[in-house]
Amino acid sequence: MLTKCPYLECQHVFEVCDEHKVGIGRCVNCIRPMTYRSLSTLQSLETKRKWQMVPEAFSDSLAHGSEEPARLSVLLEDIRSLYNVGSIFRTADGAGFERLYLCGVTGCPPNKQIAKTSLGAEEHVSWEYSTGAMQILPKLKDKGVMVLALECTDSSRPLADLIDSGIVRTTLCLVLGNEVSGISAETLACSDFVCHLPMRGTKESLNVAVAYGIAAYLLAEVAV
Repeated sequence: MLTKCPYLECQHVFEVCDEHKVGIGRCVNCIRPMTYRSLSTLQSLETKRKWQMVPEAFSDSLAHGSEEPARLSVLLEDIRSLYNVGSIFRTADGAGFERLYLCGVTGCPPNKQIAKTSLGAEEHVSWEYSTGAMQILPKLKDKGVMVLALECTDSSRPLADLIDSGIVRTTLCLVLGNEVSGISAETLACSDFVCHLPMRGTKESLNVAVAYGIAAYLLAEVAV
């Protein structure tokens, strides 16, 4: 399978053996961690980007240096459920998150399924689409935005503990990952901190939209 390095300064195309068609590895050129995706999948996402219409009022000028980053933003990496996307739009509006970055296979407005759970919030919360998180996060970090990945790993910290430590800044981007596979290796590596919500029952995780709702309101209190 052919794949391509997600880091913009590399973009090296190389082949991975069959047992690594789906999984985590490293770019053979820059040796940085990445989640392998087929080149054909990446090309289809690029086609999606070219056809994706973003409302003029929400068009991005961050990449051109003419816009200050949002105080609170959230990046959705490969969220497959359109109902989850709509729910996150609605919660973002309620919690005061100013911008959504929709990446990879994440669906975009206008869409009836998104609208069913967003109840029109996508018309008020600014958003943009990119083929991958690495097209967004380095630019945000260059602007001084703190990147928090919401993912349970061996080294992640409880979100409440991270907030109580005083480390969290008010200009931040919270990252949410795929409902099954979670956040990609390259996005975790790019994040300033990886945090999680403690699970005290029998299940290992929450629905991504529910988890966002809890984290969003905790973080919104920091930004008050």
